[in-house]
Amino acid sequence: MMILGLTGSIGMGKSTATRAFAAHGAMIWDADAEVHRLMAEGGAAVAEVGTEFPEAVIEKAAGGAYIDRKVLGKSIFQDGAALRRLEAILHPLVRHGERRFLSIAEGQRCRLAVLDIPLLFETGGAARCDATAVVTAPAFVQRARVMRRANMTASKFDAIVARQMPDWEKRRRADFIIQTGQDKRESLRAVGEIARILATRRGDHWPRCWPAGSDRLLSGRLLGVSDA
Repeated sequence: MMILGLTGSIGMGKSTATRAFAAHGAMIWDADAEVHRLMAEGGAAVAEVGTEFPEAVIEKAAGGAYIDRKVLGKSIFQDGAALRRLEAILHPLVRHGERRFLSIAEGQRCRLAVLDIPLLFETGGAARCDATAVVTAPAFVQRARVMRRANMTASKFDAIVARQMPDWEKRRRADFIIQTGQDKRESLRAVGEIARILATRRGDHWPRCWPAGSDRLLSGRLLGVSDA
């Protein structure tokens, strides 16, 4: 089973790329979606995160609770100690979800598993992948896309970009580059070519690169630095 780590900065078109890989038969794991599940009602992280950050807990009238990620984001913004406490809770849970996905993928004889991780290079996640791909677009296209989002401001966008690894550095590190700033057909063609190339290879990172213990796989969307 080949494991492809897929990443890209905010507004680069990563969601389009993941859908295209799925159309080519790949199984997709989304780190952001995993964090959403963990902090939704009934999620495995709700109780412990709520204990550390009670201001972020939303109690439902009918019982149950969930974590308000916007409130949580404000609580940890520019607070390194708070961020580390949150990471200590979430990292093992997110890693467990990743391992569970790969185990299922292996059981289904999946040939290509795509790990959609916004902060793939920033958190060292690339070391667990057989190959990596970055989704990219010109800076003016990126800005235009993001500024169309609700509640987005220029200062917020600039702050998000400043916390991410520069796009040029991601492109330098990646094995494959998917351009999304021009013709969508070219982007889809690039995904198809990557899928074709990886179909000829045999991965060796699973399960060798998934030892017991946590690592720095934390969703960029939770921290407000991914293409949510």
